[in-house]
Amino acid sequence: MPQITIPWFAAIIGLLLAIFLILQKINPVYSLFLGAIAGCLIGGASLTDTVNILVAGTQSIMGTAIRVLAAGMLAGVMMESGAAESIAHAIVTKLGDKKAILSLALSTMIITAVGVFIPVAVLIVAPIALSVGKQTGISKIALLTALSGGGKAGNIISPNPNTIAAANGFKLDLSSVMIAGFIPALFGLAAAVIIASLIRKKGEMVRASDLPAEQITNLIPLSKALIAPVLAIVLLLINPIGTILKIQVLANLKIDALYILPFASVVGTIAMGHGKQLREYTAAGIHRVTATVLILIGAGAIAGLISVSDLSKQVVHLISIVGISGTFLAPISGVLMGLAVGSTSTAVILATGSFGGAILATGTAPLAAAVMVHTGAVVIDSVPQGNYFHITANSMHMTIKERMKVIPYEVCIGGLMMIVATVLYGFILK
Repeated sequence: MPQITIPWFAAIIGLLLAIFLILQKINPVYSLFLGAIAGCLIGGASLTDTVNILVAGTQSIMGTAIRVLAAGMLAGVMMESGAAESIAHAIVTKLGDKKAILSLALSTMIITAVGVFIPVAVLIVAPIALSVGKQTGISKIALLTALSGGGKAGNIISPNPNTIAAANGFKLDLSSVMIAGFIPALFGLAAAVIIASLIRKKGEMVRASDLPAEQITNLIPLSKALIAPVLAIVLLLINPIGTILKIQVLANLKIDALYILPFASVVGTIAMGHGKQLREYTAAGIHRVTATVLILIGAGAIAGLISVSDLSKQVVHLISIVGISGTFLAPISGVLMGLAVGSTSTAVILATGSFGGAILATGTAPLAAAVMVHTGAVVIDSVPQGNYFHITANSMHMTIKERMKVIPYEVCIGGLMMIVATVLYGFILK
């Protein structure tokens, strides 16, 4: 890393410029690079120093990037093979119409938790939700609240890009962050079910024209659909289970998501009898994560700028002057970045890269920091400047105005998870 110190205000200007450009619909990768370049130059760095800072920053995120690519393989298998649909149908069928809201929220939670990206999870369950909503008289707002809330709960315990970014941002095992998010996720699921139940008659009801033209048939048997995700999760949990139970052989097995997720994907594909489609599934998976990996590279450039600035010291100093607990910096940074960019994964990437050093400097433990940043990022990430807002609106055949009405309920669900995580890891288990 170049031996140069950028003033804190230049780093802030660079970060704000990047966020402004993203809000103006400029490509996020270029927005982040332009912000990083502007911050370096404003801070007095030479052209050569600026290049060195950006290169060093992008190199620092390569570990996260290759793990995200590995996660894309599992996501591609789950989505393209029909395994995710099979899991969703099994849950809804098992719980029945009387527990419709619970079944829908649980479906998106589980599908997201096993490695499917949250927008795709909602797309998968949405046709089922609309059919159930038409039969049971549940409004679209309530249905999407259940789907989105369940998805948010699953997203903080999944091997998805956001969790990988949270883990690598604080140099932790992916499985540790997944496990730590479990209790907040349960609160999120409960909040989604309760809130959706309370508003089940509020807003526009499902029309016959909203229902899918064709129903899904020939679903993969649930036992086969579960092989890839269950194998991945079991293997990822070997190390933390060994540590907890003090089984040294298991504790010393450093099993990484980098090879576990592709391995489980291949085994699952073969078990489903779809071995010949593996190339197709992996191509779809890498296509899904390409945008995230590119954003990671852009975020690495911003992280390079922040790392050579004195911003972390200034933030810690400000917190000490104000007198508030430095613990709150972690969730607040996640919330602000989620609001700014409208993406959980991008928010976590920016929050850990920009404020990770300052958060740890306040005395916050790495695992606590990761969970609080992560849950903070899901509080208000479903804003109109993000893709998730529009994907979910289209999946439920909702107007922009109707979709906007769901945001306060999503904020309540995400906010509860953040509060639980902050109280639990920031204070009780500190």
